[in-house]
Amino acid sequence: MTVKTLPMTDELHAYVVEHGSPPDEIMRDLIEETERSLPSNAQMQVAPEQAVFLSLLTKLVGARHVVEVGTFTGLSSLAMARGLADGGKVVCFDISDEFTSVARRYWERAGVADRIDLRIGPAAERLRELPQEPHIDLSFIDADKTGYPAYWEELVPRTRSGGLIVVDNVLRDGRVLAPQDDNDKAIVKFNDIAAQDERVEVVMLPIADGLTIARRR
Repeated sequence: MTVKTLPMTDELHAYVVEHGSPPDEIMRDLIEETERSLPSNAQMQVAPEQAVFLSLLTKLVGARHVVEVGTFTGLSSLAMARGLADGGKVVCFDISDEFTSVARRYWERAGVADRIDLRIGPAAERLRELPQEPHIDLSFIDADKTGYPAYWEELVPRTRSGGLIVVDNVLRDGRVLAPQDDNDKAIVKFNDIAAQDERVEVVMLPIADGLTIARRR
């Protein structure tokens, strides 16, 4: 089989980012504050091109019911909130008041705070607060890697036919081919679960650290 994917050098990645819609001032400030004030955790923030991609996906599916597992400082939730259809809401699950306090400030500044419902606590438990019937248009999973299978099992049944589940960090810097720690092994296990789940159609894309997109049948 011919390989169609180009190696992503730093120069080519910069070119890709430069030729997409750039983050606006609010997003740039959020990215910069996260990198400056949380340098040891800044890698948890989605890449700028991922934020644009999430906003586009939200618009493309006409999403009104969006769920995010793992909010950090709020870049991805901000992007999805901006893409919501009228009357839509992003329900965010996170365990950190510290990180999400940054998110709250930027949601307010962007004028989307009323579109976001932040719920603090273990997501595997709090996801069960959501209605059980299939209603979710779009979900984004970007939290503790060992929790991915549990989040998946809560979200797939609640996703409407045609709805999307987007999962981040599914390549683990390439270490899925040679797992080195428990998080790597958890992602390898999760990737197998998603690929074999007959309830969804799945594609894995080499965006940033790998992005799986699943469409509920």
